Amino acid sequence: MQPKLPSILECPVGRAVETVGEWWSILILRDALQGSTRFDEFERNLGIAPNILSRRLAHLTKTGMFVRRRYQERPPRYEYVLTDKARDFFPVIATLLAWGNKHLAPKGESILLANRGDRRPLDPVVVDAADRQPITIANAVVIAGPAASRLMRRRLTSLKAMNPAIAPAGD
Repeated sequence: MQPKLPSILECPVGRAVETVGEWWSILILRDALQGSTRFDEFERNLGIAPNILSRRLAHLTKTGMFVRRRYQERPPRYEYVLTDKARDFFPVIATLLAWGNKHLAPKGESILLANRGDRRPLDPVVVDAADRQPITIANAVVIAGPAASRLMRRRLTSLKAMNPAIAPAGD
């Protein structure tokens, strides 16, 4: 377990990584979002060791990504049901898939995200809900939110991206 610095714990990205950042957790969530619910399904589909899978499922349940529900009494067996919090993680999986296809598939795409109705391939982008414009490194910057501590406000104002003269240029 990594030390928890206040600047990491206060940051939404830091909290998200604390919840799902371990790579097995992301793959478990990927499979759950595709319909897997049971321990043996995750174990078989991922080739993951049972002790690691048990720890990851316990963590994802503790952090509110799954609800554990008994489906068999003898012996007791449980399934892991996605919560709304976990379903809200789907766009992250979709953008990871698109990014992986764009940058890590030298022989071409092996998996595509497609429209459920007509199987047309989808090309996910992150857009602003208000104006539906893509959010890019060129047009976005992080600013302090209403609950930001003094330390976080100081950290954010010191970021290079806050200074337009040296901010990263986007395409």
